[in-house]
Amino acid sequence: MQDTDTKITPDHTLAHLSVTRAGASRIFYRHGLDFCCHGQISLRDACAAEQLEVETLIAEIEAEERTAESFERWDELPLDALIDHLLARFHEPHRAELPRLFEMATKVEAVHGEKASCPKGLAQHLQKLADELELHMQKEEQVLFPLIRAGRGRMAVMPVQVLEQEHRDHGENLARLRELAHDFVPPEEACGTWRALYLGLAELESELMQHIHLENNALFPRALRS
Repeated sequence: MQDTDTKITPDHTLAHLSVTRAGASRIFYRHGLDFCCHGQISLRDACAAEQLEVETLIAEIEAEERTAESFERWDELPLDALIDHLLARFHEPHRAELPRLFEMATKVEAVHGEKASCPKGLAQHLQKLADELELHMQKEEQVLFPLIRAGRGRMAVMPVQVLEQEHRDHGENLARLRELAHDFVPPEEACGTWRALYLGLAELESELMQHIHLENNALFPRALRS
């Protein structure tokens, strides 16, 4: 159930709100607030850094809650269920989507490389992101997740520290991805593949941030207490 009996205050962290309030993570993403890798910052400090009105943001979250049909409290559901969700919702789709995006990026650079607006270097960076993410997911699947499923999450302090650092690296990769792709805004001369690529990259950014958020703010803290 949602934490609706507690009033949202500026002192609540982005991480807490993202796991307890429906739509909070979507609103943070919309406003460019990093709720996944740096979610421990308070709503007040995050808004001050981005020159946003904190009361306006709180009102947006509350409005989102009123229209939400359902919301999974992954900070309360069984850890096995959360791991199954991470595998099905993020690991498998990332592995399917990244090759498609790489193929489109390669095509765009090959066909439009002479244009000033062409995202040169994008395909190479996408491959770097994909390679690092694959290694990261394998560590989770082969080391961390089995430990948690066996009820030995307290032994995972070092693996979690490594994975959290890799999450920060993923965040930097996403920032570079957005820079190379000009904030995912296609130029007027962009072909269909180019436009589809930017749509796909925006979706990848959103999905990877949600992925990191659930691990940093819901899975890891609970696993270390299990």
